Amino acid sequence: MPVNIATVQIGTATITTDKYGYFEATNVDVVKEAAVVTVNKTGYFKSIKTYMAEEGKSAFFRIKLIRKTNAGTVNATSGGAVTLANGLSITLPANGVVNAGTNAAYAGTVNVAAYWLNPTATDLPNTMPGDLRGINTNGNAQLLTTFGMAAIELTGSGGELLQIATGKKATLSLPIPASLLSSAPASIPLWYFDEAKGLWKEEGAATKTGSNYVGEVSHFSFWNVDVPCNFVELSATLITDRNNQPLQNARVKVSVVGNPANFRYGYTNSSGYVSGPVPANSQLLFEVFRNAGCSTLLYSRNITTVTVNVSLGIITIPFTNNNMAFISGTAVNCSNAPVTNGYVMVFSGSNYTRMNLNNAGTYSGMLSLCSNAATPVTLIAEDLATNMTSGTLNINIVPGSNTIPPIQVCTSVPEFVNLTKNGITQTYHYLSLLGDNTSYAVYFYVDPAKTIFAGHLQIINAGIGQGSTQVLHTFSSGGSNMVITNPPVNVSITEYGTIGQYMAGNFSGNFLQPPTNTPYAITCSFRIKRTF
Repeated sequence: MPVNIATVQIGTATITTDKYGYFEATNVDVVKEAAVVTVNKTGYFKSIKTYMAEEGKSAFFRIKLIRKTNAGTVNATSGGAVTLANGLSITLPANGVVNAGTNAAYAGTVNVAAYWLNPTATDLPNTMPGDLRGINTNGNAQLLTTFGMAAIELTGSGGELLQIATGKKATLSLPIPASLLSSAPASIPLWYFDEAKGLWKEEGAATKTGSNYVGEVSHFSFWNVDVPCNFVELSATLITDRNNQPLQNARVKVSVVGNPANFRYGYTNSSGYVSGPVPANSQLLFEVFRNAGCSTLLYSRNITTVTVNVSLGIITIPFTNNNMAFISGTAVNCSNAPVTNGYVMVFSGSNYTRMNLNNAGTYSGMLSLCSNAATPVTLIAEDLATNMTSGTLNINIVPGSNTIPPIQVCTSVPEFVNLTKNGITQTYHYLSLLGDNTSYAVYFYVDPAKTIFAGHLQIINAGIGQGSTQVLHTFSSGGSNMVITNPPVNVSITEYGTIGQYMAGNFSGNFLQPPTNTPYAITCSFRIKRTF
């Protein structure tokens, strides 16, 4: 199920997911060795992905948020344990909990939200934080083989965040899956996740006790029991022999030969490129799986790593006999002119694939189907310039070339603020109109309840009407009122209906963001129902 209106932080950029759960950021500054993508959504544990960034190369992720569910309660004064059905157990010490914000002792009921991440689960790469790289106690970067993880958060009766008191420790017991029990070492390092750096950090150790690892921890976040090793970076580009078309969003698995529990996943980007850390000095199995909603194997090969990075170069996968479907088509507006600023979402099984429209209004992409039979897919086109959308187009595609009928993007989205700051576009659909006949202030929010304020724009009424030019009075975004660099900023009013109908317009200009006076080039369009 797509998670919309989640807040995503990538380097210096903050955006939110759209109605498809999709987000995209371009031209952002990140840490090259460990770029961090952080996703926040109320009711879910924070999700963080880490990757090795390369200039000029995009990265693609599929992220599955973990719902934050209360696993039990503990009296802070007496302490106690909370145990999940899967065997994960958290034991809090007596008089050992404090308010995380004030460090004041807490004596009430402790709510324990907890989730065990099964190290053998196929969706582990989508749910776990980071990319299984960590820093050991000697300060060296290591690649980790996990035997289990846990997400844990403590809150008080008023919802306040709690932590373990200084000098106290909690006991954490993580179950070991039966398939890993024989290979699980008697003692294993404990690692916690550093959210700012996007890496695991070694702190303490756990002992194998029956079918669990048991250890003490001094604080709560994500915890992990892992065996470390040295690593190198592996990269490859996957294309097909049909006009060198890239295989995008395909799942790539790399595992250690003879130790299938030691594995990691990545996804190809829109160019078919994938890269990531893998164990050094190892015999590895490189596998590619289909990107159309099933997990059947598409390609595999054995590789050997030593102590230097490995590039597999371009890997060409035959188009024929592999149930490959190439789809292409166009999107047009209400006047049947090409939509040049937008995209087409392709739904196949449980997977979403986004195909951007080019300057001619065309799109194309490759899907590797699960069989040679006709496969149903659903397509929806979006016009970012006009905030128009299409209806759903349900169609069957087959292996080979598929030309999709033109998709008309002609359904109006009633209300929106479309805001582009330094090339990063964000659309808001939760708006309020405030003011009177002398001015109009459009307030836009992240959430439907309108509790998370995103910004506002205010126009002074100087003979407002359709086709008129007004002056932007105030504008805010990013938590503060922004300063216009070269006033005035003119607002073009493109629609101005009567009360109960819509007002729309657009403006662009250069602004400074206090308190650091960071410069922003801003373009904004809006449409809102008039209430006065």
